[in-house]
Order: sequence, then structure tokens, then C-alpha cells
Amino acid sequence: MKRFFDIVMSFLSLIILFPLIVLLALLVKSTSQGPILYWSDRVGKGGVIFKMPKFRTMLVGTPVVATHLLSDSDTHLTPIGSFLRKSSLDELPQLWNILTGNMSFVGPRPALFNQYDLIALRIQYEVDKLLPGLTGWAQVNGRDELSIPVKVSFEVEYMDRQSFWFDIKIIYLTFLKVVHRVGVSH
Repeated sequence: MKRFFDIVMSFLSLIILFPLIVLLALLVKSTSQGPILYWSDRVGKGGVIFKMPKFRTMLVGTPVVATHLLSDSDTHLTPIGSFLRKSSLDELPQLWNILTGNMSFVGPRPALFNQYDLIALRIQYEVDKLLPGLTGWAQVNGRDELSIPVKVSFEVEYMDRQSFWFDIKIIYLTFLKVVHRVGVSH
């Protein structure tokens, strides 16, 4: 049921949001040099590395680390990068990953390939057996503000409680958090 939901909803979302996706692509291209999409190596289910796209919000040449590890992340943002991040519109290209099966709408956010502490804890608690998600239980409970152990504890709770209706609740809560820009770092 979960995979069927992911396929149908990602396909419909891509069709409905296509004009917005094209507009955002044009804005990214016209406001900074470099590619429209940034493809990062992420850790998927079972530790498999996959390419995850986002609209590029950082200047070309920015170090490949989690944003919170940059000394002054604002200096690395493109002119529309802050807006894309705060609105979470930079995540729209990940609908393709959902459609192709590398991601789901709900699950733990895919770790960067070099977030060794997060990856190790996920393996320890078997969270790595879940398909990563566009959003997750940790995102609606603190997102970027959570420490790694707390984030993983929410992911374990999700793993234990997962169901179709719990996923719907998380999607709804994500929508509210994004609209109110709660827990979003730029």
C-alpha cells in the first residue's frame, strides 16, 4: 500500500507542480552560475548510496557537508537559496526519487554519505532498513534542531509505529511546519 501511495502521489504531484518546478528551475539558473540541480550522494535503504536531487541553493564550490557544519552558511547561499530552503521548495526534485523507488514520502531523511555518526546509529538501531523519506517523524518533531541521537530515537519510534495513517499524519504535520516555517534552518 505504501509503495502504491508513493507512486500515485509522486506522479500526480509532478504533474500538478510541473509549472512551479519549471519556474523554480528558471529562477535558479537566472540568479546564479552553475547547474539547476544539486545531486548529492545519500545513504538509502540498506546503506545503498543513491543520487538525491535538490534545487541548488548553495554557490558552486561550497564544501560538501551538512549545512549546520559550515562556519557561515549564509555566505554560501545563492540569491534565492534562503527562500528555497525556508519554503522547502528545494526538495521538489526528490519527487523523482519517490517515483523511482529510492525514497518514500515518509521515512528517515536520507543521510549524506559522510554523516558517519548518523549512519552508524541508524545501523545500530536498524533504522537503515527503512526507505528514506521526503519527510519523517523526526522532521515534524524538530527537523534541523535535533541532535543526532534524538533524531534517531524519533526514527526508531516511527519504525515501531509505521502505518498508512501515521504516514498521513506526518505528511499533514509536515505541511503545517513548512507553511509556518517551523524548525527550518537556512
